Amino acid sequence: MSSQSWLKVLQKERAIAVIRAQNWQEGCQMAKAVAAGGMKLIEITWNSDRPEKTISYLRQELPDCQIGSGTLLNLEQLEMAIASGAEFLFTPHVDLTLIKTAIKANIPIIPGALSPTEIVTAWQAGASCVKVFPIQAVGGASYIRSLQGPLGNIPLIPTGGVTLNNAKEFLQAGAIAVGLAGDLFPQDLINKANWQAISINAKNLMQQINH
Repeated sequence: MSSQSWLKVLQKERAIAVIRAQNWQEGCQMAKAVAAGGMKLIEITWNSDRPEKTISYLRQELPDCQIGSGTLLNLEQLEMAIASGAEFLFTPHVDLTLIKTAIKANIPIIPGALSPTEIVTAWQAGASCVKVFPIQAVGGASYIRSLQGPLGNIPLIPTGGVTLNNAKEFLQAGAIAVGLAGDLFPQDLINKANWQAISINAKNLMQQINH
């Protein structure tokens, strides 16, 4: 998928569910729960249980969703994620080799960056957009707003502290989309296998950010 197509998808969907699962079957249930709530962008982190298996299974099970991978730290992991069918790739850092490899495979790559220098470095290297992480540690939505002046042309996806309550604030501050993990998947709901409550979280999030 080209970067332009990916940006269009982000502008439409506005939120990515980030799944870090201790058990791959649980990860699949988490993904199905948010998909039932209307979310179409799902990231399986590479430090989940059996991420390759989870990604290829979800590609079959959720054809209306885009299933990507994240927390990719090195070339080996990135290549394995691509081989398992990941449709977009997130890294926590800026690594030019990983960016080039993803571009060559024509898969959107979203490196993690924090400072303006890192954000611009990732963008100039050909990143599809840039993940600003960990956002809550540096002022939350006000940091995204501050970046808009000099870097407003670079599409940013804040993660690391985005919640059901503040997601809209980040989008209003100029983010193209947001990534949510823990707040979308409270551990007590996972422990109880209360997938319906997670679907409701996803539905509430999508209603909130699309109004």
